[in-house]
Amino acid sequence: MTLNGLAQIALYFAVLFALVKPLGWYMARVYAGQACGLDRVVGPFERLLYRVCGVRATEEMDWKTYGIAMLAFNGTGLILLYGLLRFQAWLPLNPAGLGAVPPDLAFNTAISFVTNTNWQAYGGETTLSHLTQMAGLTVQNFASAATGMAILAALIRGLARRGTQTIGNFWTDLVRGTLYILLPLALLLSLLLVSQGVVQTVASSRPVTLLQPVNSVRPALDANGQEKTEPVAVTEQVLAVGPAASQIAIKQLGTNGGGFFNGNSAHPFENPTPWSNFLEMLAILLIPASLCYTFGVMVGDTRQGWALLAAMTILLLCFIPLGLWAEQSGNPAFAALGVDQASGAGQSGGNMEGKETRFGIANSVLWAAATTAASNGSVNSMHDSYTPLGGLVPLFLMQFGEVVFGGAGSGLYGMVVFAIVAVFLAGLMVGRTPEYLGKKIEPYEMKMAALLILIMPMTVLGLTALAVSLDAGTSSVLNPGAHGFSEVLYAYASQGNNNGSAFAGLNANTPFYNFTGGIAMLIARFWLAIPTLALAGSLARKTPVPAGPGTLPTHAPLFVGLLIGVVVMVGALTFVPALALGPIVEHVIMTGR
Repeated sequence: MTLNGLAQIALYFAVLFALVKPLGWYMARVYAGQACGLDRVVGPFERLLYRVCGVRATEEMDWKTYGIAMLAFNGTGLILLYGLLRFQAWLPLNPAGLGAVPPDLAFNTAISFVTNTNWQAYGGETTLSHLTQMAGLTVQNFASAATGMAILAALIRGLARRGTQTIGNFWTDLVRGTLYILLPLALLLSLLLVSQGVVQTVASSRPVTLLQPVNSVRPALDANGQEKTEPVAVTEQVLAVGPAASQIAIKQLGTNGGGFFNGNSAHPFENPTPWSNFLEMLAILLIPASLCYTFGVMVGDTRQGWALLAAMTILLLCFIPLGLWAEQSGNPAFAALGVDQASGAGQSGGNMEGKETRFGIANSVLWAAATTAASNGSVNSMHDSYTPLGGLVPLFLMQFGEVVFGGAGSGLYGMVVFAIVAVFLAGLMVGRTPEYLGKKIEPYEMKMAALLILIMPMTVLGLTALAVSLDAGTSSVLNPGAHGFSEVLYAYASQGNNNGSAFAGLNANTPFYNFTGGIAMLIARFWLAIPTLALAGSLARKTPVPAGPGTLPTHAPLFVGLLIGVVVMVGALTFVPALALGPIVEHVIMTGR
């Protein structure tokens, strides 16, 4: 680890934490329906939307009605997006004349963006029209993020309220989260990205003259009509462009992650400069981190939010040094060949395979950790080219259940569930009924928490086992042995946690992977959202009990340590055996020890 790299990481976290309190306070006011500064501008549009849609904004819902509304909204979005993908060839704003997306790929892609996963088994600039990118994917980037944040708001109300059946109104939470939080932030970030050179246009391509001609060959016919090749000097290249900046802004802020271009944020049109890299990387964790403070404000004790943020930060900071060390140590196979493993960006040597020299190792590893700790999935380097232990970092961070910051809303409600499990374990150890924020944790709450914790690993490990057992799964693996197993495990860990990043080296655009991946994404989103809402409804009905001498303070360092221990223990017991078959054994093979 170099001083330069550590300084860049320190600056990143300093700016992130400086923004947590003001944004978190603002979001708390938004979800509480209080004045937040944008009411005069946004308020008329909000009220008009309610009138047009027939929504009674002040009418509260119980958890079942809230859940039905959430499923109906996302189910409708899924159908509309699938139709848009299938019929894009006959729709406007398709300047490249791209054809319809095949049924299995459209199925996977529609589910991917509705579930906030943004897994991409296609190249954006060669597969999707501008209309599909804007009216389909970008719209779902807003809708899926707002859905996750709404579910979190409902859970917080369940903890904060007493003796009530209701947890808010889904339509109000959805609209306010979109209009007051996501749209203003996305507009600001879009303008900043455009200022750095990120493209934003409705044109499909731009021809450019090469600075230096490239010698190539082209097919031709000889005098006898036989096929041959002839040399040609290439002086021009056609570059794909489009409305990228607007999609990139919300893909980062909403922890969506899907890129406009196939290269995602490693593409120079999506992420051209170190400043654009910093802004996009900051946006990944901005809302998940700030929601911790929102949580504290809404439950009436900001210390609770800081405790959750501390647990998330400590877990992330434990993995970043491992990734830095693994990548800056380089690949011994290259060293034996005398390959210069310079890292770029003014840093010392290391494994630069799959990384952009304008970012270097420190910013690549930090992005890889942030994007997989959050449920984001965007990449500015190729994780498949990391060393085995470097690749283990993003893989294991996803396998924690996307609770180390996690997705917009979904990460924090996952961490709250772990907090409930932690107080339950503490209660068992001292023989006292567990409590969290004054609410007794009883069998029903633990059943919902168990579902939230167990569904993900069952999905990921079950589908991984199925894929490596069938020819339909193994035929897509492009690398043999442990690395090939890591590619399959990473694919289902990514989809089964609504992350969306890819390890590469796996041909995921097949009917088998498109279908099974789509199922994994649906389960990971909605089979976890419904138990969360059920938990919120149960907690809302409870009457808080006063704290006593035996009450465990859930804002103290002791509880933070216990919470971290529970997250690590569950993740390790579940996934370490699988990791031993992939990146761990690959590291042993690579180093020879």
